[in-house]
Order: sequence, then C-alpha cells, then structure tokens
Amino acid sequence: MLFTVFRGESPQAIRLEGTRVYLVPPRMSDWKAWAALREQSRDFLTPWEPTWPHDALGRHAFRRRLRAYNQEWRQGTGFSFLVHRLSDNVLMGGITLSNVRRGVAQAASLGYWIGERFARQGFMTEAVCAVIEFSFEELALHRVEAACLPQNDASRSLLLKVGFRQEGYARQYLRINGKWQDHLLFEMLRDDPRL
Repeated sequence: MLFTVFRGESPQAIRLEGTRVYLVPPRMSDWKAWAALREQSRDFLTPWEPTWPHDALGRHAFRRRLRAYNQEWRQGTGFSFLVHRLSDNVLMGGITLSNVRRGVAQAASLGYWIGERFARQGFMTEAVCAVIEFSFEELALHRVEAACLPQNDASRSLLLKVGFRQEGYARQYLRINGKWQDHLLFEMLRDDPRL
C-alpha cells in the first residue's frame, strides 16, 4: 500500500494520504466534529477505552488534549492524527503513536479508535498502514507495539491483517472502562512484511 507524506513548515502541516483516507494532526477547528463522532459512538467505544472524564467531549478538554499532543509532537515523544475520508473530508476516527522511545529502543506504541458508523469498512486498516509507514520511513523507528483486549476481535484481526505479530499476554495491563484488564500484546519490526 502506498502512502504519501505531505510536509509543510510545521508539524501541523503534515498530511498522510492513502487511497481512501488521509490523516492530519488535530486542530481546534476539529472539536465539533470530533465531539459529535465520539458522542455518537460512545457505547461502541467505551468498552475498549479508559473511562471518559465528565468533560471528555468539552471544548476546554479538547484544547487541553491539543496542547498535550503539540508538546509531545515538539518533543518527538508522540504523534497524533485524525483520520478523514478522502472523498468528502468526513472525520472517521483517530490514531496515535505514543511513548516514542529513542536510543537503543527506537520504538513506539500504537493506539486507534474509529466511529461506529465507519467500523469494519477497512478505513482503519488504511490509517494504521499509513502510520506504520510514517513510523518506519519518516521517524526511522525499529519497532511499533500495540495492545488490545482479548475479546476485541476486530482490533486483533486488524493488527494481524496489517502485519503485526502477537508476542504475548499481559495481565491487568491497562485500566480500561474503569477496571484493570488483560491485553494481548503485538509488535511489528521495521523489516517485517506488511500490508
């Protein structure tokens, strides 16, 4: 799968583009569409995510989120994108490379979400492929890691489809939906075959 990286003068001007999707860093102007999509998909998303704070979808919470994303981007420790449908610019989800470790590790963790009405249509597969290419080709990482709940068949299938390998099982790995939950652990190395 071929993805193009478009660069501008700032990190905010980076755009990853694929066949049906494009990814750009979030901006304040995305708040209304982001909040609406997250609210419409609340029941679909909450079993797989940390507990949402009471103000999770508010404008001020989104502004705080953007400040954190921008700081991580400047420090090179995290890279967050929103996923849009190329044909009509509709926001469909988000994807983040976090916990970027340099030095002897050259690794990062991958996380993603998609609105319920866009799920199981291959959009997130394209988005993950774009971020994987960005990780290995632009950031020169050696390893990308991901984790999902054992019962999240859609996420597990997506990771395997794009070339991740399951490498372990972590007990009570992350606090998801209000409780510590076990996770399947996945990894992909720079030289591994990918979709």
